[in-house]
Amino acid sequence: MKAITQAIGKQEKIDANEMDLSEKLVALDRVTKVVKGGKNMHFRALVVVGDGKGHVGIGLGKAKEVPEAIRKAGTTAKKELVLIRLAGDTVPHEMLAKFGAAKVLIKPAMPGTGVIAGGGVRAVLEAVGVKDVLTKSLGSSKPVNVMKATMLALVSMRDPKEVVARRKGDNTEVKEKASA
Repeated sequence: MKAITQAIGKQEKIDANEMDLSEKLVALDRVTKVVKGGKNMHFRALVVVGDGKGHVGIGLGKAKEVPEAIRKAGTTAKKELVLIRLAGDTVPHEMLAKFGAAKVLIKPAMPGTGVIAGGGVRAVLEAVGVKDVLTKSLGSSKPVNVMKATMLALVSMRDPKEVVARRKGDNTEVKEKASA
């Protein structure tokens, strides 16, 4: 999460109480720790929350019971909400992001293509509200790292108009967006 937080920079805090968020359980794992007296079993839940309008967050929760792990993961995901820049129903540009051993490639697609993605990538993109996108998951297939790589890619997306304005040296458009 530290890499995602660094990519976000100083983004304003998003209040999850004011939004209509949908919550989706992506992965539920039984984790066993072997100790001197036997085995301690816990559950780990991975949840994604989003409003379908550009806000998304992922959370990981651990507990001895399944419902408690899911609740903790949902609470964490709501605290980690970020705003993603979209270009209509797709992403603004192609992006390759890496988190751990997982790499995720996200490409914009023509209208009507749909979400061509699997597992954790699909869950995150649907929670954001992306309707047309092409993706490829490379490297590790562990859901936690794949979802974090997806979040890193989405957070790193920049508005093409801002980039063009910066390259031309015209900072007035950038300043107007920052003040709005």
